[in-house]
Amino acid sequence: MKTKIRFASLALSLMFASGAALADMKIGVSMSQFDDTWLTYLRESMDKKAKSYPDGVQLQFEDARSDVVKQLSQVENFISQKVDAIVVNPVDTAATRKITEAAVKAGIPLVYVNRRPDDLKLPKGVVTVASNDLEAGEMQMQYLADKMGGKGDIVILLGDLANNSTTNRTKGVKDVLAKYPNIKIEQEQTGIWQRDKGMTLVNDWLTQGRKFDAVVANNDEMAIGAAMALQQAGVNKGSVLIAGVDGTPDGLNAIKKGNMTVSVFQDAKGQADGSIDTAVKMAKNEPVEQAVWVPYRLITPQNVDTFK
Repeated sequence: MKTKIRFASLALSLMFASGAALADMKIGVSMSQFDDTWLTYLRESMDKKAKSYPDGVQLQFEDARSDVVKQLSQVENFISQKVDAIVVNPVDTAATRKITEAAVKAGIPLVYVNRRPDDLKLPKGVVTVASNDLEAGEMQMQYLADKMGGKGDIVILLGDLANNSTTNRTKGVKDVLAKYPNIKIEQEQTGIWQRDKGMTLVNDWLTQGRKFDAVVANNDEMAIGAAMALQQAGVNKGSVLIAGVDGTPDGLNAIKKGNMTVSVFQDAKGQADGSIDTAVKMAKNEPVEQAVWVPYRLITPQNVDTFK
């Protein structure tokens, strides 16, 4: 009788241990920076997604503070902690190889989110969840080109030059411009994704007496900064077209008020859900796609109210 009780107790303890293992799934997440509006929405959406699992998934967020060395160190710490999976929003898309090699060597699933590494031939066990930035640039520039009647001068506000998001969004803009020889680029400088930098650049161009018909920004924050500079300079609202990317709440509000002309919605929730779902599946040895693409959508004054 005692033997049966012991076996029953052992079975029960194993059942609880198994349950604890599921409930204690731990995923390390290294963000390129916390001090970024859109990435904050991405991080918050990841947290909500993790909490939505019945068994629970624990996320450990780390801020790389735009430091490649710090981000690699964070990944190495995750590995030493034996996390079940790692999610990385890269600081520099050209400097991810050591991160990839470390995770693969440790046999820990790795998901790159939002920014796809420049190295397109990723090994088994490494997946990307992102949106096609080329499409974002094409969408915003095509809308502006139509509004401009195929002629005029533009300025481009670039994001962080270390990111292929900047490169690809700008390439998308220039691919469209190739069809419109009468639209010229007056200026092109980096505002490193920041509102105040976008504002300063546009203010400087206006002070220099430069003339332009549209501002094409790689994100909403710089676009909003451009709108603020134009407003302070007394430029009539709407006389200079302004395009952004992301569809942040501030960006949507700017379109509603007529301060921005257009934006392209980057789905933070879609990327967050995709990255955590993929990491969980990989940790459970379930099959996943190596590249998960979350589509962009054009935001105009006509459909802005459909976005939240």
